[in-house]
Amino acid sequence: MREILSWTRGYFKDGGILKPRLEAEILLAHVLDVERLHLYLSPDRPLTVDERTRFREIIKERRAQVPLQHLIGEVTFLGLRFRVGKEALIPRPESEELLEKALDLALRDREISCLDLGTGSGVLAVCLARYLPLARVTAVDLSREALSLARENAELNNVFNRINFLESDWFNRVEGKFDLIVSNPPYIAVEELASLPVEIREHEPRVALDGGRNGVERIEALTRRAREHMRPGASLLLEIGNGQGESVVERMRESGLVEAKVERDLAGKERFVIAQCP
Repeated sequence: MREILSWTRGYFKDGGILKPRLEAEILLAHVLDVERLHLYLSPDRPLTVDERTRFREIIKERRAQVPLQHLIGEVTFLGLRFRVGKEALIPRPESEELLEKALDLALRDREISCLDLGTGSGVLAVCLARYLPLARVTAVDLSREALSLARENAELNNVFNRINFLESDWFNRVEGKFDLIVSNPPYIAVEELASLPVEIREHEPRVALDGGRNGVERIEALTRRAREHMRPGASLLLEIGNGQGESVVERMRESGLVEAKVERDLAGKERFVIAQCP
């Protein structure tokens, strides 16, 4: 294992993989179905012919820019396991920050109604249901395939019966009002899509990335109807692209929401906009 990992680190480094050692270890542990710690405990363990073949195939795919998460088939998000695939955007750390802000705003001592717009793999909806035991959650997505993956993740995390899954383009088929609405909408400007890294541009769904002109067209469509589905005092939390804060805040104010503000992520970039219903 020591020799194979050493060779793979160099192979990945030459291929432009940013964390060659870490990813080599993750993929070898995945192929062997062991924890990464096992690689350090038994560094002289030889691999079988079958294990070497499977590892060779998977590292070729990774060097060809297939996302690491797609190769291992899952991610950890706020302490929970989620399956991932080409059906939906790969969950990222910034969305964990969004969820933490939502949990801080949520009322835990009474029943509340939560809405996750553009649920994708379901990470936000599932975590809301898991960490807010009195919450009723609705998960909305335009993609039937993404909703199927979200349902699978709800079952995996034992909250399937707590979430209503709805195929809809934003609010088009949504009924009722909510205490909390969260969304990680598409916010990449259409003119920037071609410059995205290959592993994003070619392996993640365009519909989850394409925010239209200036990256805010889909956000504008969302905010336009948000207030009619919010109870008085309800909160709306959106993940946005860096530099979009002022524009999104203005759109929220135009839609009748109040106390709209931009918050930065841990990297110091504009990443979230939060507003309330009066």
